[in-house]
Amino acid sequence: MGNPWFESVAVAQRRAERILPWQVYQALIAGSEAGLTVEDNQAAFREIGFAPRVADRASERDLATSVMGVDMSMPVLISPTGVQAVHPDGEVAVARAAAARGIAMGLSSFGSKSMEEVAGASGDVFLQMYWINDRDWMEGQMERARAAVILTLDWSFSHSRDWGSPPLPEDFSLRTMARYAPSAIVRPKWLWRYLRRGTLPDLTTPNMLTPAQVAAGETPPGFFGAYGQWMGTPQPSWDDLAWFSSTWGGPCMAKGISRVDDARRAVDAGFAAISVSNHGGNNLDGTPATIRVLPSIVDAVGDDIEVVLDGGIRRGADVVKALAFGARAVMIGRAYLWGLAANGQAGVENVLDVLRNGIDSTLLGMGIGSVHDIDANDLLIPDGFTRRLGG
Repeated sequence: MGNPWFESVAVAQRRAERILPWQVYQALIAGSEAGLTVEDNQAAFREIGFAPRVADRASERDLATSVMGVDMSMPVLISPTGVQAVHPDGEVAVARAAAARGIAMGLSSFGSKSMEEVAGASGDVFLQMYWINDRDWMEGQMERARAAVILTLDWSFSHSRDWGSPPLPEDFSLRTMARYAPSAIVRPKWLWRYLRRGTLPDLTTPNMLTPAQVAAGETPPGFFGAYGQWMGTPQPSWDDLAWFSSTWGGPCMAKGISRVDDARRAVDAGFAAISVSNHGGNNLDGTPATIRVLPSIVDAVGDDIEVVLDGGIRRGADVVKALAFGARAVMIGRAYLWGLAANGQAGVENVLDVLRNGIDSTLLGMGIGSVHDIDANDLLIPDGFTRRLGG
């Protein structure tokens, strides 16, 4: 079968494309409407250059940091993503890889493996939640969380998710598999992984139950059922978000900030961290790349709250650019899913190693000894690159 190791995230993506059925792969890369945001998330990083030093370079590099009180070996977190049907081990494999590489993992409430199962396979797991149902239900779901929680706010119902977005089944019954057989036949490795475990892909969402619902033996909803609950819930107010952070009582992150005024409101609402995010280009198309809006948000609230960035990270150099703009760490999504599809847990570890090596080699070339010593003076930033959204 050849060497399973890959040297870059781009190679992991190509291997994932060869393994996954067309619908599954397209769901990973799809964006909203014309795909302007998902494309800009990556293109913006390519516009930034470096200003390297040639002498007095640090001989050793310190990559360690912490986010929401959790120590990590490098400034990279696993971003929560929904049902991970790219591999039968799903979130459990990702959790084991994150623990093996000393970083924290975000687990989606729309994930296919339970919080308890994933926590048993990992170290630090942040439960990601959406604003769903009512406050009583949200408070019940908080009881299943462990180290911290992530509240995702950068997703609203989109009628136009058409940039490469395929039709997806509501389940993976035998009837459904027969209908999708042509695409699975030409990518047999994906299906074979499930069959040799005696199972089929599972689209249920076990983290969408409160402890009381679990105790009552309720069946978790499927992905589209969970989606329907979220879609039918009124959007939260800032009073709701302040209630969320105070009710949780521990460190929590507001994911999806792109405006300066929203960042300030998140500070006032009591969040410990914010993620500058546009949901990977899967929300409102035409929103600027997150790296473009990051500097203005850091300038406004960087002394008051931890700022994390996600969107478009494909190499260690991208991580360093985000840190130079003031991010404490980055979150990755598609990159680790491609690694998971390519080679399970080992593939996720491979992606994390690629990023770690890239961060280290970039710091070496720049002559910097710590991820905490990078700033914008180490970058070549073109005129007009940054964007400031909100007053």
